[in-house]
Amino acid sequence: MSSPATQTPRRPALRLLAASALLALSTLPMPASITKSLFGRMPDGTPVDQYALTNADGLVCKVITYGAVITELHVPDRSGRMGDVVLGFDNLRQYLTESPCFGAVVGRVANRIANGRFTVDGNTYTLAVNNGPNTLHGGIKGFDKIVWQAEAVDGPNGPSVVFSHVSPDGDEGFPGTLRVRMTYTLTNGNEVRFDYEATTDKATPVNLTNHSYFNLAGKGDVLGQVLQIKASRYTPGDDWLIPSGILAEVAGGPLDFTQAKAIGRDIRKVPGNTHGYDHNYVIDGGGTKLVLAARASDPATGRTLEVSTDQPGVQLYTANGMNGSVTGKYGQAYPAHAGFCLETQHYPDSVNKPSFPSTLLRPGEEFRSTTIYRFSAK
Repeated sequence: MSSPATQTPRRPALRLLAASALLALSTLPMPASITKSLFGRMPDGTPVDQYALTNADGLVCKVITYGAVITELHVPDRSGRMGDVVLGFDNLRQYLTESPCFGAVVGRVANRIANGRFTVDGNTYTLAVNNGPNTLHGGIKGFDKIVWQAEAVDGPNGPSVVFSHVSPDGDEGFPGTLRVRMTYTLTNGNEVRFDYEATTDKATPVNLTNHSYFNLAGKGDVLGQVLQIKASRYTPGDDWLIPSGILAEVAGGPLDFTQAKAIGRDIRKVPGNTHGYDHNYVIDGGGTKLVLAARASDPATGRTLEVSTDQPGVQLYTANGMNGSVTGKYGQAYPAHAGFCLETQHYPDSVNKPSFPSTLLRPGEEFRSTTIYRFSAK
């Protein structure tokens, strides 16, 4: 007969070993992945696909081919809980009928062109107008309203989707056949990286950006979220937000975000008829290389967003027109200031302002630009 010592059950030790193994596995990086599914169909039957990108830390970014829209972006808070930090819809119908550019790429020219008109090399071009007398975000059917070609790429830095589109000569009134390629990457450094490229066969303005609305808490308004913008100047404009051409100092006024402050602290003091922030900031040291343009954080969740770009400006917009009448994902009715946008770009109406950095792209040249949104939690 075996001794009592040899009869001692060993199952607790095995369970402890198994638990230790599972804990070790849970701390290992996840394999990055890309999955593709059908999101919906356009009225003419054209399919709109959705790509779900997951990085090694488990962050998830979902994008669709309509408008190259970011529909979901799940990032962790300080406790590791994942939350969706962008506004949007869970169906194509609402993107077609209700969306204020949620998550979309905008172009050919982001922001405003005064009176829908500009002159290049002695030729005057008249554009489609969709913002009073002006052209906004590319016109009536800008890049946010087309179905892009897309290709999934599993690269060394994380999963990507490469979007491409050929905008024909005369599209919305713009000259030249513009060939655009955009790569969205969810990096294993917890970044959403945008790499834009474009070429043309006629001189034409180009100004591309992404129009995601962020809410780092995932719900409610963003007035208590904290923002810093690395910009000591901005481009003041008229009632239509067309810049005068001068660069004004922000120091001491409600537009001053050079030191971090709550978005809502001075929002009621913003001059004009915008009912909040809708202003282009001149990034300190911007326009030639990647620099930190802005940092936002949510005190409740600890989520932090850092925006780096090689563009000269960033447009801060605080969803001023929302009033609860639009219901987005998860059945949430979006109130006023439900999100904030940090649209990295050239200044508004640059094509008509010789003193501003040029947006003009000529044949034989290549437009290239990079913007990075980096997420962390503190």
